[in-house]
Amino acid sequence: QVQLVESGGGSVQAGGSLRLSCAASGITFSNYCMGWFRQAPGKERERVAAVYTGGSSAYYADSVKGRFTISRDNAKSTLYLQMNSLQPEDTAMYYCAAGRRQYYSGAYYCARSAFAYDYWGQGTQVTVSS
Repeated sequence: QVQLVESGGGSVQAGGSLRLSCAASGITFSNYCMGWFRQAPGKERERVAAVYTGGSSAYYADSVKGRFTISRDNAKSTLYLQMNSLQPEDTAMYYCAAGRRQYYSGAYYCARSAFAYDYWGQGTQVTVSS
């Protein structure tokens, strides 16, 4: 049984920091692209960041570049998201997801679309007040 369990969400003031964690079980963690997605009320789910299987490549949404850092510890089957300089627009439910790497034009990469991710956690709420 696959489980992805997020933790670390909470309420902070603008400019603050949070670190999200996602503990995975039931999958060979190192074989999967791992991503953080978020969804605010009335908005579509968007990929915030993703990291390739070995951690060599990371992808970020333009809105979080320079503020968020994704990382993974394959030995612990755990994914992290360090979020700094948080802004009210970062308020959302944050989800951890695991997906197969995608192949295109001679290279592997982590997909942007949520549809490409097979397993999801229940989410952790992040609320940023101004």
